Amino acid sequence: MRGADILVEMLVGYGVEVVFGVPGDTNVPFYEALQGREHEIRHVMARDERSAGYMADAYGRFTKKPGVFECPSGAGAMYSLPPVAESNSSSVPVILLTIDIPLPGEGRGVLTELDCARLFDPITKMSVQVKSAEKLPEIIRRAFRVACSGKPGAVHLQIPEDMLMAEVDPARVSLHVEEECREFPAYPTLPAPEKLDTLLQLLRASSKPLIVSGGGVNRACAGPDVTELAEKLNIPVCTTMTGQGTMPDDHPLAVGVIGDNGFHPHANWALEHADFVLFVGSKMGSVVTIGWTFPKITLNKRVAQIDIDPEIMANNYENALSVPGDAMLVLRKLNELAGADPDREQAARTQPWVDELNAMRAEFWENAESLLGADSSPLRPERAVRCFNEALEAYGKPALIYSDAGTPTPHMTRFLKLQDPRTRFAIPRAFGGLGSALPATVGAWFADKSRRPVGMFGDGSFGMSVGELETLVRLQVPAILLLFNNGTFGWIKGLHRLRGHNQCFGVDFMPPRGQAIAEAFGLTAWTAKDAASLDDALKQAFDHTKGPCLIDIHVESIADRVPPVYSWLSKMGKDPLSTAAEEISYL
Repeated sequence: MRGADILVEMLVGYGVEVVFGVPGDTNVPFYEALQGREHEIRHVMARDERSAGYMADAYGRFTKKPGVFECPSGAGAMYSLPPVAESNSSSVPVILLTIDIPLPGEGRGVLTELDCARLFDPITKMSVQVKSAEKLPEIIRRAFRVACSGKPGAVHLQIPEDMLMAEVDPARVSLHVEEECREFPAYPTLPAPEKLDTLLQLLRASSKPLIVSGGGVNRACAGPDVTELAEKLNIPVCTTMTGQGTMPDDHPLAVGVIGDNGFHPHANWALEHADFVLFVGSKMGSVVTIGWTFPKITLNKRVAQIDIDPEIMANNYENALSVPGDAMLVLRKLNELAGADPDREQAARTQPWVDELNAMRAEFWENAESLLGADSSPLRPERAVRCFNEALEAYGKPALIYSDAGTPTPHMTRFLKLQDPRTRFAIPRAFGGLGSALPATVGAWFADKSRRPVGMFGDGSFGMSVGELETLVRLQVPAILLLFNNGTFGWIKGLHRLRGHNQCFGVDFMPPRGQAIAEAFGLTAWTAKDAASLDDALKQAFDHTKGPCLIDIHVESIADRVPPVYSWLSKMGKDPLSTAAEEISYL
């Protein structure tokens, strides 16, 4: 049995349905083995290794299984670094297989030679080189165990080509799989019972409690459990940017998004004035705390934290209580302890707090109407988000929405409304890399074909991954692609203008002819320059199910008006917690 056949046998055993990747000189034996098992495992060819990685990232985000991708030696490995770093820091289980030069070539000047195990070591949970074909099953088991247990993350295996061509006696190896490690979380944990009792007491003793739901809640699929606890104890819920979608946005306890980029002022106000805050699945990092300058009244001794990773417990604040464990298991245990029925005494104590926050929330949305309903030219991003909200609601089915970290972020985070709990919204925020959303729609489609993949990106991002349009057409992925087109790296140009001048340098480029480019690849496409044409294009896009489609949206840049970013508004001398819908120019 060849090493390549052992590798594929192990992947099939772990339930891997799809491997994303790019062909190269060294991975031919792997492809031969995959081809022999096409009825059990599919290979999806990407046009760039970065894109293959972002496909695997989206697959890992939207399922409970690790995304798997592969690349050839040399440049293929180097191109794979950005998505691996993003997945690992975002706690997304991903496994990269680098098929490398044969072992006898090490140190002899072989073309594409790299110490890939060391290269990936700082950005993965585990990065190892396979030095014996007989150890392949053992190392594959360890890879899935590491990727899926504890805090999930990325694993990198450097597999020399000769390990795949080597003959192995099946009697000398065991091809068993660890069933617990086929999905995340493997071996989920619970804290000591007294921790949960204490946490419940702290929540019930508070008159202004707040739950902050982070990306770990979405990763653990624990949104319904957060909602149940909030309803039982009548506690309002805020989310971080990566926790969006924890509960429907129209829920009376869903306050909004906290943090810096795309925040809701009433949500940040709630964090400032709560007397006890429970963070679930959040690192409490720089975006959430605006560089640890917010809230101004310190969270020390008024915060508890539930997280799967004990290493981040009380890392930034003096916790009143740290509760290590899997978010879903911990929340379900809390719900058991809280009892079957809502706590009426607790509800009466917290209702004035809930009413106060809902009054602020209503005031914010009432004031925002002037922005959401504006028919200005060029099309404003707030209006574009409303058009999308209405189209998504009219569609009436769930979607998997993946947004690039650039242009769409501040306005989508603030104004996007998710009503269907089956709809997921993801933004790769760990490193803010551009060019991820377009290929991510491929991974989202293979993750769940019952939910429509939607990719959102600016024209700067579009230029970085435009080649994957061919992949979408080849695979007939029914993705809806929203290109926000304005001919600039808007976030960076805005930063230039925040410095009080208009000497913007190296940020502008020719706006792409998005519709023409898409149609050249074989996509159905439209151009939208105002709200009416965008409404029409979105309706047609959601009705279109035969392959991918793209809407080229000509939209105002975030460099033209200050976007809803707390630190930027503060720099302009404005009150970020104001619920007024003020239009603020840079100069």
